[in-house]
Amino acid sequence: MLETLSVDVLVPLAAVMLGAGVAAGLLAGLLGVGGGIVIVPVLFHLFDVIGVEEAIRMHLAVGTSLATIIPTSISSTRAHYKRAAVDLTILKSWGPGVLVGVALGAALAAQLDGRALTGVFAAVALLIAANMAFRGDDWRLRETLPGGPALFSIGGVVGLLSSMMGIGGGAMSTPIMTACGVPIRRAVGTAAAIGLIIAVPGAIGFAISGLGVEGTPPLTLGYVSLVGFALVAPTTALVAPLGARLTHSIPPGLLRKAFALFLFATAVRMIYGLIS
Repeated sequence: MLETLSVDVLVPLAAVMLGAGVAAGLLAGLLGVGGGIVIVPVLFHLFDVIGVEEAIRMHLAVGTSLATIIPTSISSTRAHYKRAAVDLTILKSWGPGVLVGVALGAALAAQLDGRALTGVFAAVALLIAANMAFRGDDWRLRETLPGGPALFSIGGVVGLLSSMMGIGGGAMSTPIMTACGVPIRRAVGTAAAIGLIIAVPGAIGFAISGLGVEGTPPLTLGYVSLVGFALVAPTTALVAPLGARLTHSIPPGLLRKAFALFLFATAVRMIYGLIS
């Protein structure tokens, strides 16, 4: 089917990708979730529609998502930085652990089959949805972030899971920071910058690990779809600053719960596909 796609199929697929880019950009700026949490399931189902084999479908969705997060994170980080909402101290102390986790996650993902990688995404997405839906805005675990090995380890876990899921890490790093006393707007801005630390090495890792793999669609670089990147990345990068501005003007609680419902439905759909 990959070689016989008609205009009647390509146009709706392109429209869905652009729509996913808009949604991802808004969420990246507004909630600091990187956008990948929207892009991955959309690409996963689109690659199914065009006939990409199940064995590599999730790898291609994750790799492409990580690539699109790069310009999104740059755009969102710049917007938050102008509003003094990026905590450079947290970024410097958390960054090394995140990088190590990303390297391990990309290497592990290359060894997993598509069903296992899909299961990882669905399971963690359910946890993220539950956190978004039920955690109160003022809930605190402690007043400050831990330091030393504990912070390095937390960053490593965030980087590991994020690179395997194709997300910018904000869906995990933002609630961790707010639970440790970081104000929500500063946490969102800092999470956008952490997304860049995850996306660059993650995308490179998936591009390299997918070189020479059979069954990928035309115009791919390893596990990165250049068509998907070209359609989604500019849209998310353009819309992300709007989401960042909205963060400073509206309470995101209602949107967070609506997004949790979307994420829950997506994860359940993926799990159903694995067991059926």
